[in-house]
Amino acid sequence: MKVLHSLVIVAGALALTVSSNAVNAQDEATLNVGLPQLDVAEYHKPYVAVWIEDAKRKATHVAVWYDVDKREHKGKEWLKDLRQWWRRGGRSLDLPYDGLTSATKGPGQYSIDEQLNEAIDDLTAGDYTLRVEVSREVGGREVVSIPFSLPLSKNTLPIEASGSSEVGTVVLSVKSN
Repeated sequence: MKVLHSLVIVAGALALTVSSNAVNAQDEATLNVGLPQLDVAEYHKPYVAVWIEDAKRKATHVAVWYDVDKREHKGKEWLKDLRQWWRRGGRSLDLPYDGLTSATKGPGQYSIDEQLNEAIDDLTAGDYTLRVEVSREVGGREVVSIPFSLPLSKNTLPIEASGSSEVGTVVLSVKSN
């Protein structure tokens, strides 16, 4: 009976550890990324990379938007223009990566929920930086960073950051299901 009691305590502690990143069972993290409407002569939809870095700058990839439909996978060739993401491990990914990659998007507001929560589920409690990098052909390149801590807390979220040209408003928040 003593062994069974110990197993129950260990299992309970393990369950607490596994769910420590969630605010509670009904809540989940959400990321809203804004891509601004630019008044330029030649507009190309931007490539976008989203990742989370720990204190040692190890990257956990969340999303990559690029021209996945280009003939002979030529869209991959421009991913290196997402310079910070590329150096943080983007170059070692075998793309397209199911659940991570999708096509480029035009101006507008976009939510990244499922991929973000899957990435957060793999992280332990601590301090992190969420990064959104945008690069556009015949345009600019910009990175927006949002520092945050796990476990997530409604007391510290939402956190908002804005770019100055290629990235609009980026908001990390918690929503109730």
